[in-house]
Amino acid sequence: MIHSYHILGTGYQPAHWREHARQSCRASSAARARTHVKRRELGLAALAGAATACLGGWGGRGKAAGAPSRPLGIGPDVFPALNQYVRGRPLIYLDSAATTQRPSAVLDAIDDFYRRDNANPGPAFHELARRANARYESARSTLAGFLNASSAEEIVWVRGTTEGINLVASSWASARLRPGDEILLTVAEHTSNLLPWRLAADATGAKVRCVDVDEEGRISLQDLEGKLCSRTRLVSFSHVSNVAGYINPAAEICARAHRAGARVFVDAAQSAPHLALDVQAMGCDFLAFSSHKMLGPMGIGVLWARREILEEMRPYQAGSNMAHEADLSTETLEHAARKFGAGTPNVSGPVGLAAAVDYAAALGHEKIERHEAALVAHALERLRSVPRLRLLGPQAPEGRIPVFSFTLEGLAPQNVARRLDAQGIAIRAGDLAALPLLKRFGLTAAARASCYLYTRFDEIDQFAEALGHIARSS
Repeated sequence: MIHSYHILGTGYQPAHWREHARQSCRASSAARARTHVKRRELGLAALAGAATACLGGWGGRGKAAGAPSRPLGIGPDVFPALNQYVRGRPLIYLDSAATTQRPSAVLDAIDDFYRRDNANPGPAFHELARRANARYESARSTLAGFLNASSAEEIVWVRGTTEGINLVASSWASARLRPGDEILLTVAEHTSNLLPWRLAADATGAKVRCVDVDEEGRISLQDLEGKLCSRTRLVSFSHVSNVAGYINPAAEICARAHRAGARVFVDAAQSAPHLALDVQAMGCDFLAFSSHKMLGPMGIGVLWARREILEEMRPYQAGSNMAHEADLSTETLEHAARKFGAGTPNVSGPVGLAAAVDYAAALGHEKIERHEAALVAHALERLRSVPRLRLLGPQAPEGRIPVFSFTLEGLAPQNVARRLDAQGIAIRAGDLAALPLLKRFGLTAAARASCYLYTRFDEIDQFAEALGHIARSS
């Protein structure tokens, strides 16, 4: 796979910059140069000392020597953040549902943009602006292909899933909902797919209703059918639960909602990292996901919507780039996704996200899915052997991703997470931003271990062994 950041900006000559730097150095006095170097050395030494002092209580931190290779042919140095010690032990990172680590290809793409092509993008300005614009638009096309969107004009850049949902709640729902209208969610929604719709309903007099789930967290299609009605204006649901890990039947839910005359929003925050997405086959009207959960940088994500819907929506924010020929009384709005791009864009974000998509594609989506399916089966088998452990979500490996929420009888989930952290094992604990679902399970908190394409089987083994020791010693 040839990454876009390797082929854009071919007129760039790094030697020009090196020669400029050499000339600048020669223009400075030797004494000033020595002073600068000495200050820099002292500053770095001070930083290193401060870091050592801060990390000393954590058992130290550094690159893990002789780290084994990872699955799918991934070398030990491809994910730099995974190749370190935490509290004196090699890091076992099982918090990928919260955020994934980044491969060198993504880090290099972002670094390359800032080193070579950084400029406020524009197709008709200077060379750097044109190169920045080319990379920005190339990323938009890459993400359109990732979703099988009809057009790149349907890709709206947002900060993440949360902003994508808020954009639609503000720009689409608030302008269309009327008193008595209904928004249909599920009990299993993340807080970010709950609060924006409640605010939109409060502002318009509409009502939010919730579809129930079964004992393993699956959306009840029977309850969905019973609650869909002529007043339903929107159905919004998580493609994959961030707690139960279950893959909901998105296409079927979309079809049922459309038969009732409702639009459909799919929260793909947990599915985009693991599943091949096809918005046309799925049949949804809106879909959003976050870059940082699928190897890309934080602070960028995608809202996809059908072009005809985007054209009907009012702007979410106003400013330069989303409008032209703006004077004191008139302006000309951009069309489709570009109408939602006010102000200077975050170019490096899409560049990094596109590099992440390319990286996963180069590994092979089928290979990734097979590896993750094997991880699910292995983890379920190992977790069943842990005494006093209650696993939330489906107990069978089919139709789920490698996300495992659990409790240990008699132990607070936060305490379990702290004890694992003391062994260099990173998980998450709390209400998991899904309190209604936890309450449906009779809980208010749970621990969660989540894996990704870089997770090794021996890391699952060590995690299960550590859990077993905690359970037996408490």
